[in-house]
Amino acid sequence: MRERSTFTGPARLGRTVVATALAVCLALLVGPGMLQAQLPALKPAHLNPVIEKLAAGKAVFGPIISDLSMQSARTWARSGADYVWIDMEHSPLNMEALNQFIAYSNDKAYVAQRGDTQPRVAIFARFPPYGGSDAWIVKQALDIGLMGVIFNTVNNKEEAIAAVRSMRYPPQRNDPPTQKGPIGYRGFAPGGALWNWGVGGAEYQRRADVWPLNPSGDLLVSAMIETREAVKNIEEIASVPGIGVIEAAAGGDLSNDLGIANQGTSPEVEAMRQTILRACLKYNVVCGILANGKAQIDQRLKEGWRFITTPSGTSAQ
Repeated sequence: MRERSTFTGPARLGRTVVATALAVCLALLVGPGMLQAQLPALKPAHLNPVIEKLAAGKAVFGPIISDLSMQSARTWARSGADYVWIDMEHSPLNMEALNQFIAYSNDKAYVAQRGDTQPRVAIFARFPPYGGSDAWIVKQALDIGLMGVIFNTVNNKEEAIAAVRSMRYPPQRNDPPTQKGPIGYRGFAPGGALWNWGVGGAEYQRRADVWPLNPSGDLLVSAMIETREAVKNIEEIASVPGIGVIEAAAGGDLSNDLGIANQGTSPEVEAMRQTILRACLKYNVVCGILANGKAQIDQRLKEGWRFITTPSGTSAQ
C-alpha cells in the first residue's frame, strides 16, 4: 500500500495561505455586529407587556400604590392596568414585600391563555435614594423579578447614565446591542427573576437589558424630573442611551423646588412639564405624567404623553 505523502507542495501551501487570509479578512469585515445572527429570535419578542405596547407606539396606563398585600396584588393583576408603580420612596423599603407582590400578581390563568410567560401587568418600583439610586437596591429588586425602576430626582446626564448602568449586565460578545451605550456592571444571580419571569438563565440575560437601547430588552429605566436643575438639563438627560421613560409626575416636587409648594397645577409648573415633553419628543423618549379624570387623560394623550399614571390604572379615569 502506497504511503500518503505529508509533504505540502507550493500549490497546496498557496491555497492554504489564501484560504487563511480570506478567513481573516472575512472576520474583520463581518465584525462583532454580525454575531447577532447566531442568536435566535426571542419569542415572544417581549415579556414586559409595557415595552411590548410602547414598542408598537401605544400608550400605557397604571397606578401608584403602596399596598403590597396579596389581595392588592391579585386585584391589580386583573384590573386592566398595564403596569403597577410601587412607591418605596415615601413608603417603607421592603424587598420581602416586593418579592411577594410580584409573585402574587403572576396570574397563571392569563399565562396559560397566552401560551407564554408574559405577565398581564408589569411591576415597577421607585426607591428612596436620589440621583440615579443606589446600585445595590436596583440589583436586589431586579434579581427578585422587577421589570423596571423609576429613579427619582434625576438632575443631570451623569445621574441618568448611572441609572442605566445599574440596570445592565456587562456587554456580551455574541450580543451586539449589549455593547452599545453606558456599560453595565450588574452581577448575575437572578434566581427570583428566573422564577417570576418563567425563563432560564441564558434567555433572562438576553432579555434583562434596557429598552429601547436594546430592542430585545425587557427592562425599563424611568427618570423622574423633579427640580429646576433637571429641567435645565432635560435635553442632556433625554439624550442618554437607555433612558426609556422620562417622568414629569404630578409636579409636587417641581412646585416645591420652585418655592410654591402644593401648586402642581400652576402655569409655571405646567410650562416645565411642556419643556420636558418637548425634549422627550425631540429625542424619541416616552414621556410620563400623572393624570386624573377622563378629560385630563385625553388631553395628555393628545399632547404626546404615553406613560400615564392614573387612579384607576387605566385610561378610563
